[in-house]
Amino acid sequence: METFPAFFPLKGRRIVIAGDGEGAEAKARLLRNSPAVVVRLAGPAALDPDAYAGADLIFVASWDAAFRAAAVAAAGTAGAPLNVVDHPDLSDFHTPAIIDRGQIVAAIGSAGAAPLMASLLRAEVETRIAASAGAVAALLGDRRSALREAFPDLAVRRAFLRAVLAGPVAEAAEAGDLGLAGVRLDAAIAGGWSAVGRVSFIAAPVTPDLLSVRAVRALNMADMLVVGAGAGPVIEAHARRDADHRAWGAETESVLALQAREGRLVAVVGLEDRAEVARRLAATGVRVERLEPAPGP
Repeated sequence: METFPAFFPLKGRRIVIAGDGEGAEAKARLLRNSPAVVVRLAGPAALDPDAYAGADLIFVASWDAAFRAAAVAAAGTAGAPLNVVDHPDLSDFHTPAIIDRGQIVAAIGSAGAAPLMASLLRAEVETRIAASAGAVAALLGDRRSALREAFPDLAVRRAFLRAVLAGPVAEAAEAGDLGLAGVRLDAAIAGGWSAVGRVSFIAAPVTPDLLSVRAVRALNMADMLVVGAGAGPVIEAHARRDADHRAWGAETESVLALQAREGRLVAVVGLEDRAEVARRLAATGVRVERLEPAPGP
């Protein structure tokens, strides 16, 4: 990872856009609906160091090399992170390709090397993020304390949220009825949640790109990862960084059963006798699934 992605809160911040042309206009459009105070500078005003005082973020955009250099020098006196459009070598940060859903924002970057590629990838990801995602996130944010109180266990809370994102709450938000979505969410929180866990047994493929979509999803969502032989590349490529990682041991099978019964999602990768273990767990009532890799070329 050559660049570290981070989200910068905009409420009450002062953002300066210096210059003109399409680059400056694009940044202005990007920030038009943000809660930040956006200041536009052009001409001689963009070359005055005092104009950048108090800035939290600065964008400079111009096709004129001399103007651009002078604006960058003036902006540098403010000490704020600076982005020079189309010049990553002059920038403190890069502007990613952004998917804006209000409270939900997704960003794809290329460390400034291939912004067009990032834009193409954004188009693919955007279709998978519902237009209502931001509204649902706002509802959940308003009820953060109630959620933590109702579901103190993180894995159970995560299971509840998965159900919310695929159930009646999301359906109401998608239809534009946020009032109904809020009523349904409150009812779901008050009613509690009996999470249903699952153990997914995933065969380690020769290369990570041979995993099925279902296997990738299972790795993305797993609360616990049990790692067997040859699983390293798969885990590195697709698993959540914050999941509980452990190797197979004498007590692991009983741990899997307990985790699933408590509502957690577990992925077991690269276990040779996965069929037998899955059969034993299923016989005790644990939900299991076996996910084999796609056939190679």
